[in-house]
Amino acid sequence: MAQPLALQRQLLRMASRPHVPWLHQEVGRRMASKLDAIRLQPRHWLDWGGWLGATHTELVQRYPDTPSWVWEPHAALAERSVQAWSATQASSGFWRGWWPFHGQQRSPVIQAPHADALGAVPGWPPEGVDMLWANMALHAAPDLPQRLAFWHQAMASQGFLMCSGLGPDTLKELRLLYREEGWGLCGSEFLDMHDVGDALVHAGFAEPVMDMEHLTLTWPDAQHLLDELQTWGGNVAWGRFAGCRTPRWRQRLLDALTDRLAGPDGRLAVTVEVVYGHAIKPTPRVAVAAEARVSLDEMRQMVKLRGRR
Repeated sequence: MAQPLALQRQLLRMASRPHVPWLHQEVGRRMASKLDAIRLQPRHWLDWGGWLGATHTELVQRYPDTPSWVWEPHAALAERSVQAWSATQASSGFWRGWWPFHGQQRSPVIQAPHADALGAVPGWPPEGVDMLWANMALHAAPDLPQRLAFWHQAMASQGFLMCSGLGPDTLKELRLLYREEGWGLCGSEFLDMHDVGDALVHAGFAEPVMDMEHLTLTWPDAQHLLDELQTWGGNVAWGRFAGCRTPRWRQRLLDALTDRLAGPDGRLAVTVEVVYGHAIKPTPRVAVAAEARVSLDEMRQMVKLRGRR
């Protein structure tokens, strides 16, 4: 489990880096390829954590005339998204789908904690968005049930969710090394895809489809491995080592990584488990009873959905 405060500091560090982590880009590319099997063309969509998700441009290519928004969990990340939007507006106009009112220069970036008032966002569809995209967001949630509940609230009935994150086998080689050396936790414990599927159902989603894959990443030496891991953020686990490590300990770590992780070709390898999730927000149903009460918003959604059939 991640510490919320440490997670915020991690987001700040990642926002200060010149580039999005390669792993985030690769996972986003793989998740975007799964859209080929989905026939529904969203009328509008929300990119959750768009800067680190690193796939907004690709999705705008796929849905070029579809209004979209970006939700960012930290002010520094929101600034990066605003800068990216401004740069593309000034050049190719490649992200014109970001804003539903072409010709206006207002940023489509929504910064937390204002996301709890999505209804007040200019142009926001009152019924919610047809697609919510959340690349590499599952493991970055300090409270996954709360986040899933918010996603459900932000979506329209019959809208679909696409999400991804890291699974429990991620860095299993480092976890074993730290455990054997008595060095504490090297990172948070990530959720199994079955647990994520159960959480989606509990949050009100329907027809969850979970998938996972293992990636084996390699580096020429221990220093390059650590440099890459630092671009992923940092250790935000409860129970992590509370003090400062010494240069002597760091050298022990480098030596241990070389001894334990080097393959026949001399390259150091670690495992990354990627979890993908897809689910639908179902149409509200009226319970069969002597007296049934339906909210005005639910009634409006039912009428609109019948009109779309």
